[in-house]
Amino acid sequence: MNVMLRKIGNSEGVIFPKELLDLHNLKAGDELEVIATAKGFALQPTDDAFERQMEAARKVMDKYKVALQKLAE
Repeated sequence: MNVMLRKIGNSEGVIFPKELLDLHNLKAGDELEVIATAKGFALQPTDDAFERQMEAARKVMDKYKVALQKLAE
């Protein structure tokens, strides 16, 4: 399947056919991660669960920063 880069405002973008979006259960507003490969790049849906878990971990580490530093000694 071929798609074309198009001018969208001051940026460039790709418009995906509805069939492709339906096939991968994607809709407008979904975030995609761009992964560089040897042959170009690949797109995959962003894993929101992982990001939420990392944010929770950061909050815990900030809250217990001193205790974690003591444990690391």
